[in-house]
Amino acid sequence: VQLQASGGGLVQPGDSLRLSCAATGRSIRSYHLAWFRQAPGKEREFVAVSTRPGSGGTTNYADSVKGRFTISRDNAKNTVYLQMNSLRPVDTAVYFCAASSVALSGRYSESNYPYWGQGTQVTVSS
Repeated sequence: VQLQASGGGLVQPGDSLRLSCAATGRSIRSYHLAWFRQAPGKEREFVAVSTRPGSGGTTNYADSVKGRFTISRDNAKNTVYLQMNSLRPVDTAVYFCAASSVALSGRYSESNYPYWGQGTQVTVSS
């Protein structure tokens, strides 16, 4: 599967932004789909995951974004989204979408995701 992320940009604190990640080559139904992010000078970190329907179709979030970010998938469009509300300067990072078919226990670790989009820059600044 190939992934193409889009939707990043420059926004002010408190604003909202929706990232999209379009998949080609295979149905996203086969995969857990996640968003990770990497801020300048920091390691890449987990943001959110939508597990594949066959594994329960659940969602999980990092504590830092819980209640502000929502991950969703549109299987018909083969696309996963990340709706980001109440953005903060600390959310500034390059955001990556990723796909995996590993067991549920591995869904939080980037090392378990073999397929990655190219990243989209999100900058939150006044």
